[in-house]
Amino acid sequence: MRENPPNILWICTDQQRFDTLGCYGNPFVQTPNLDKLAHEGVLFEHAYSQSPVCTPSRASFLTGRYPRTTRCRQNGQAIPPDEVLVTKLLQDAGYVCGLAGKLHLAPCNPRVCKGTEKRIDDGYDQFFWSHDPADAWATHDYIQWLSDKGLRRGSAPFADSKYVRVIPSEEHSQTTWSVERTMSFISSASRFRQPWLFSVNMFDPHHAFDPPVDALERYREMLDEIPLPNYVEGELDNKPIWQQIDHSGAYGGKSGFPYQEMSESDHRWVTAAYWAMVDVIDTQVGRLLDFLDETGQRENTVIIFTSDHGEMLGDHGIYLKGPYFYEPAIRVPLIISGPGMLNNSTRSNAFVELVDLAPTLLEASDIDHYPGMQGQSLLQMLTGETCLDSHRDDVYCEYYNAMPWHSEPTANATMVRSERYKLVVAHGTGIGELYDLENDPDETYNLWDKPNYMTVKLEMQERLIHRMAWTVDPLPERQAPW
Repeated sequence: MRENPPNILWICTDQQRFDTLGCYGNPFVQTPNLDKLAHEGVLFEHAYSQSPVCTPSRASFLTGRYPRTTRCRQNGQAIPPDEVLVTKLLQDAGYVCGLAGKLHLAPCNPRVCKGTEKRIDDGYDQFFWSHDPADAWATHDYIQWLSDKGLRRGSAPFADSKYVRVIPSEEHSQTTWSVERTMSFISSASRFRQPWLFSVNMFDPHHAFDPPVDALERYREMLDEIPLPNYVEGELDNKPIWQQIDHSGAYGGKSGFPYQEMSESDHRWVTAAYWAMVDVIDTQVGRLLDFLDETGQRENTVIIFTSDHGEMLGDHGIYLKGPYFYEPAIRVPLIISGPGMLNNSTRSNAFVELVDLAPTLLEASDIDHYPGMQGQSLLQMLTGETCLDSHRDDVYCEYYNAMPWHSEPTANATMVRSERYKLVVAHGTGIGELYDLENDPDETYNLWDKPNYMTVKLEMQERLIHRMAWTVDPLPERQAPW
């Protein structure tokens, strides 16, 4: 590790799609602080998660390894204890590491998780755990924080749509709690001659769609301008069956949001609620960035803002997440700033994956590359040493029965996306998806069975085979030629 290693502030929201910030072109949201962060750093236009579901994605970006390599392919699985998180490598090198919010590398259902989720040796010295805002666990730091302030979070139905709820105020938000815990940690850690890493893992804007009431009310006057979801009647007829099932209700019909039963007003209010939660994230991130400035730590801190995966938000007639790989489900915001990096409103059009973050942090801290990592460091792009618009030829994503809602048939699918085309194989069904993103950027028309696209389909299938082959575990290392 170098003599003056940077601190690391890693902000990871939950289920936030890429097009939810002003700097990504959204004209409705109020995100001046994250827009300013993008102005002062590097914004990646095409950053992709390695799974459209929480646990596989988080295990992947924390280890720098693909979901099937980590063996943590499903929500409800526990990451194997021999997996090595980047936070553990940083701790071993001298960092003090903390986390506030969600980790989700092990089962977090209240029926099996009585205290906090079980942890491997993950490197986090301080752990303020709050899997989600629900008061469902005995040791829940967010709920205890509310109690100490004489507050109750609670949520109430929103009169204008039964698909939205509201909380009393931003003061009650889990996002506010996570930022206050972060500032407390940073304030304490800064007194010692030791670099720190802190993971801010707020639950917003994950459903339930329950923003502070004031944040949501801002959207009332513009409600009719909010676009309806990107859906063309009948488009799911030749797409994998799991999408057809979830069109009738999220999570295999078990979690509401039946698209056809929702009114145009319902769709717009859900979008408004989701955006209002993003607005709260921005306000609280602004507090955190100001705190770094006020304490003189901003100049030597690497700041990452991203999310674990996206949210369908009604696009293609589907809400929430599942075995689908549309851009809103897997493309996430990614903004990075730090010492020695480009800070002039730089935007990168390169394909990057969240699996690339862990090796980036090791290189930024001058720590030796861990041989088990499969990601490719972004540091030389961030410092301007290599081309900002060239990193990968394609991006790759996996779903292996990652949530248990689909059993007939079981949902297993993989995806590869090049600059022009996207291919999804729904394994075991004989069905898949192929999109020409140049002619159909909305991913509406499935070309899987179109004769004039057979050559493209074969070429993309070959790409997918190569990507799947390259996810083979690089460990254990070869020690001799035979």
